Amino acid sequence: MPAPPEFLKYVDDNANNFIQRLADAVAIPSISGDASRRQDVIKMANWLNNQLKAVGVTTELKDLGTEQIEGQTLPLPPAILGRIGEDKNKKTILVYGHFDVQPASKSDGWDTEPFTLVRDEATGRLVGRGSSDDKGPVLGWVNVLQWHYENKKELPVNLRCCFEGMEESGSEGLDELVGRESKPGGWFEGVDAVCISDNYWLNTRTPALTYGLRGLAYYKITVSGPARDLHSGVFGRTVYEPMTDLIAIMGKLVDSQGRILIPGVEDLVSIADEDEKKIYASLDYSISDIEESAGAPIALSSDKVEVLMGRMRYPSLSLHGIEGAFSGVGAKTVIPAKVSGKFSIRLVPPQTPKLVDPLVRQYIQDEFSKLKTKSKLEIEDLHGGKPWVADHNHWNFEAAKRATWEIYGKLPDLTREGGSIPVTLTFAESLGVNVLLLPMGRGDDGAHSTNEKLDKANYLQGTKLLGTYLYEVA
Repeated sequence: MPAPPEFLKYVDDNANNFIQRLADAVAIPSISGDASRRQDVIKMANWLNNQLKAVGVTTELKDLGTEQIEGQTLPLPPAILGRIGEDKNKKTILVYGHFDVQPASKSDGWDTEPFTLVRDEATGRLVGRGSSDDKGPVLGWVNVLQWHYENKKELPVNLRCCFEGMEESGSEGLDELVGRESKPGGWFEGVDAVCISDNYWLNTRTPALTYGLRGLAYYKITVSGPARDLHSGVFGRTVYEPMTDLIAIMGKLVDSQGRILIPGVEDLVSIADEDEKKIYASLDYSISDIEESAGAPIALSSDKVEVLMGRMRYPSLSLHGIEGAFSGVGAKTVIPAKVSGKFSIRLVPPQTPKLVDPLVRQYIQDEFSKLKTKSKLEIEDLHGGKPWVADHNHWNFEAAKRATWEIYGKLPDLTREGGSIPVTLTFAESLGVNVLLLPMGRGDDGAHSTNEKLDKANYLQGTKLLGTYLYEVA
């Protein structure tokens, strides 16, 4: 059941309007992890809510409560729940996305202002924070609904929407909301399957469907000592220095080859057999793909299968930054009184944050005690989520495969993704239905990085793909 040709033509004819819609969304700096931008996230929720209502969606803004951030009590941005259709003879599909973004500043290394969508006519790239992650895909659904609304066409399915503004900060409050709304009488009652568009192709050539995600355990290690910052000329080599102790600990978490040094963490995961390795060998992917995306020839291995399994099949540990240390220009000779190191572990089945947490804490405490320092140690678990794997032979995936063939003329790669979207597992467990990840963007979009972009072709073809999926899944 392919999408109507009139719909496909409508997307092409309205390309400029759809790009302007994306520009309007990118212009709102909805950074969920920045307390000073919380009102912008709420502004983004209201803007998207109005966009949905304008194309016939019945919506409700759901209050998720408050949170403590940077010493302040802040309101959580509301989640947007929506519905179209109550036909008992149709399947009911729930779509999810998020409207918050990662921090971005031109001083980070952006070539353009991150919250101004820049249209590069030569390359076809639409550059701006959130263009690919996840405002472009969310607006793809709005674009699909606009054609049906303007032409008074019924959707082939009953549609339910769930859009949130805290995905980049642990989806605070969403698990509880999904649990409540999945019960009889809730917004998600009767949902037959879920579709999420918040991930990417493996490369720049071949569409993909994703059936697995890594989970996440994110930590903050704080080491404190003196009552205030000290002058290194006066106090150097006379006191224990928190920065020295922190660096010693951070340097013992992972080696340069990516191996996790915390005992027991990698032991939780089985070794891939030869049959499983063939799955990764069949994917349209090469070492040059990852190095092109990274912008430098720095892959850990020349073996494609090893690199892909490092991204999808095995856990990883990455160091993210140090808070409280001098990082400005110049040569400030300060000994910081308190510093915090941040790192995360991407988890794969059967790992969970609950299983990994005691191993992490015990190892860090043991290594810290070996330093014989008088500094104080604190370990915080900032947020986490369990990994997820789905059945890619389910009718939900089969519909997405057919939709991909209709739009791109090729079958998609079936991938497990290295990133984490904790709500994916929440939907799967709360609703007991199949969950599909249907990406719009390419592997070089640079989500979370500088100069994030979404190709115009992917935005428009991706809009067609989302619409065609609804017809195929029907």
